Formats: sequence, structure tokens, C-alpha cells
Amino acid sequence: MYAVIKTGGKQYRVQPGDVIVVEKLDGDAGAAVNFGEVLMLGGDKGVTVGAPLIDGATVAATLVETRKGEKIKIFKKIRRQGYRRTNGHRQMETVLRITGIEGAGEKAKWDGETSLMTKAEMNARARGLAPRVEATEEAKPAKKAAAPKAAKVETEAKAPAAKKAPAKKAKAASTDEA
Repeated sequence: MYAVIKTGGKQYRVQPGDVIVVEKLDGDAGAAVNFGEVLMLGGDKGVTVGAPLIDGATVAATLVETRKGEKIKIFKKIRRQGYRRTNGHRQMETVLRITGIEGAGEKAKWDGETSLMTKAEMNARARGLAPRVEATEEAKPAKKAAAPKAAKVETEAKAPAAKKAPAKKAKAASTDEA
């Protein structure tokens, strides 16, 4: 089961067990957070779309941590005037783990299977970076067999190409006038 929720002016597609990064929310690590703004639900019974929200649908999450995000640089310049200003900041963000979805007569809870993830794996997943997985030999696509090359058959001996006449060089104008 999955849901589309709205928080911080953005929409997120979530399912139980997902780790997402949203704009800063109030609360300490381990606090429970509920989202009532559910825009869409999908599950075994099909897809339910709200108009604009689904009544009675909620998404439960646990606050993992609140941290600073990536650096953002702001650079202003007016050309030919010698005006340059550099500024920047790090936006505060909250990491959440989705624990459950309720609505449209269905419920889905997180079973805790991914609880053994390290903090680095959790951060990579939260930033949208997929873990590096080596492809096994079975999963690799098989190479196509090379088609046998057709033997070249020369029907006629080609005549040698005629030589081109050398290009005429422009005569240099003499600078002496006598």
C-alpha cells in the first residue's frame, strides 16, 4: 500500500518503511508524527484519489532526526559594475520513517525489516541515492552471437584513380617597384 502526502508545500509518495527527508518539523528524535493531508491512496482495492484530500486517511511516521541539509550558495553579480556578493545557507530538514498508512478501508503497517540499516545507509536512502548493487552473471544480458562475415568477392579489378593536377599557387605580389 502507498500514499501521496503533502507537507512543507511538497508532495511525497510513501509506503510503510520508507525513509524520507522533508522540511523541518517540530519534535524530538523518536516522536510520532501524523499527516492528515493525504492526496491519494493505492493498494489492493485500487487507487483512491482525493478531491483534494481523502477524508479519514492518515499516514503515521516516526521522526528519526532533525539536521542541516546541503549547502546552498547564492551569488549575485551585476556585470561591468564590479558588484559581486556571495552568500549561502544550510536549510534545516527532518528525516522521517513511515510506520503506517490508514484509509479507504485499508491499513498497512511497517514490519521493521529494514531496522538493521546503518545511519549512512539511512542517509543515502533519504537523499534518494540507491545503494550500489553489483549485477550477477545471471542478471547480465547475454551477448549476441556474431553473424558470420560474407566473403568479399571482387568482380573486376579497379583501375587506379587518375592523379589530380597540383593546385596552382597564387603568385606573390612583389614589393619592389623599379
